[in-house]
Amino acid sequence: MEELSLDFVRVVEEAAIAAARTMGRGDRHYADQMAVEAMRHVLDSMPIAGTVVIGEGERDEAPMLYIGEKVGIKKESDNTVPEIDIAVDPLEGTNLCAMGVSGAISVLAASERGGLLHAPDIYMEKIVVEPAARGVVDLDAPVKDNLRMIARRMERDIEDLVVVVLDRPRHEKLISEIRQAGARIRLIPDGDLSAGITAAVVGTGVHVVMGTGGAPEGVLTAAALRCLNGEILARLVVKDEAQAERIRSMGIQDHRKVYTTEELAPGKKIIFAATGVTEGSLLKGVRFFGDGVRVQSLVMTHDLRCVRFIDSVHLAKRADVKVRF
Repeated sequence: MEELSLDFVRVVEEAAIAAARTMGRGDRHYADQMAVEAMRHVLDSMPIAGTVVIGEGERDEAPMLYIGEKVGIKKESDNTVPEIDIAVDPLEGTNLCAMGVSGAISVLAASERGGLLHAPDIYMEKIVVEPAARGVVDLDAPVKDNLRMIARRMERDIEDLVVVVLDRPRHEKLISEIRQAGARIRLIPDGDLSAGITAAVVGTGVHVVMGTGGAPEGVLTAAALRCLNGEILARLVVKDEAQAERIRSMGIQDHRKVYTTEELAPGKKIIFAATGVTEGSLLKGVRFFGDGVRVQSLVMTHDLRCVRFIDSVHLAKRADVKVRF
């Protein structure tokens, strides 16, 4: 699958550019729609037999990139085209893009069949840490204990840690416990997937992500962390019997199970790609100028242990265009 990595970069780049053209208009649904349509158009041009396992929703709810949708240009008689499971978030941070706030990205993860957990679109408790803190956190441990273990592994004080938390009423108790432990907090309005990736990259100033966010984003985060050697622990949050029945229909029997990184994204040939839409701490946002569009992307492959940051310029279709440094 390594040969497809740059094709997947093209997928997230086109989605990011389409979303960025809607930035600041205040219409999150329109921004998401533009990203979805652009992403699907490129996926359908690729020589793959792809199945969307995490997408924009069920078929009746989402006209494009719904769970179970087939993408790619595989012909019935062609057995050489790879069969791939695909998880997408064409615009992670729809509100961020709509309001012109930093942190929106376009994301895709791909693996061989069965390499990504088919996660329902419900909430999930999560804790994400960088490689140095692998193996020392426990989703059921007190917040202070987890922070103490992380700080010890990173050879620093708890007061030096930065914890990212989604700014939601449901996190009031968590925020209070983090403050009592002495760590610093970065509250974000949206985008815990982007935050999870950032936490796994040394030098970004983010050390851990805690709280409850979307389950599909948890699987995408796990795919990235398999490539970055970080760790996520996660557990589904089931609010009613309808959700319990839904996860049972997806083959998940124990909704109290704590998933590890490898259980959320067990694939051996994982590719993860992301492009910045608005400015972020890890990726620059889309920049438009007279001669074209400039984007910054990240693409990672698990089996080859390769992480690439790619700065691309898409030139305008004019004879007099100039490439600017």
